[in-house]
Amino acid sequence: MKMFKYIPKKILFFFTAVFVFNLLSSCGIGKIWDPADARKIPANVDERVQKNLDEGKGFRLGKLGQDGSTTYQFASSNPMWRATLEILDFLPLANVDYSGGIITTDWYNEGTASDESIKITIRFLTNEVRSDGIKIVVHKKRCNSQQNCTVQKISSALEQELRVAILKKAVIFEKEFKNKKKSN
Repeated sequence: MKMFKYIPKKILFFFTAVFVFNLLSSCGIGKIWDPADARKIPANVDERVQKNLDEGKGFRLGKLGQDGSTTYQFASSNPMWRATLEILDFLPLANVDYSGGIITTDWYNEGTASDESIKITIRFLTNEVRSDGIKIVVHKKRCNSQQNCTVQKISSALEQELRVAILKKAVIFEKEFKNKKKSN
C-alpha cells in the first residue's frame, strides 16, 4: 500500500468509483434507468399489476385487502388519542408521536405566577379505554429573576383531573365510533 501513499485520496477515490461502476455496468447491475416502451405496457392498472406478477417483478400477500375487511390504525380511530388531543388543545404541543404513543406539551404559564410553568407528558400504554392505559407526568419549572430555573416532577390534582377528562371524552368517542359502525 506504500505505492498509493503519494496519490491524492480524491484521485484514488475517483478511479476506484469508475472501476466499480464499469464492473457493475458490465454485469448489468449498474443499469440506472431503463426507459419503458409505452406500447408494451397495459394502460389498465390491474393488467399492469398482473403483467408484473407474471414476469416476477412483484409479489402479492395472499388475499390481503381483497375482501374489504382490512382495518387500518390511524390516530383518528383511537379514542384515547383523540380525547387527549382535544383535552390538551389549549396547550402548545412540543412532541406528538402516535407510533411512539407519547404527547408532550411545551412549557405553559397560565399567567397567574410569572415564575412558574408546567409541562405535561402523556404516554399511552394501551389502545383500550382504561384508566391505567395512560401515564400522565407533570413537570413544574420555577425560574428566579436571574433566569436560573429548576425543574421537578410534581404530583398534583392536575394529573387525576386530566385522566378523568380524557377517559370521559374517550368513552364518548368510542360510543360514537361503535354507533357509526353499526349504522354502516
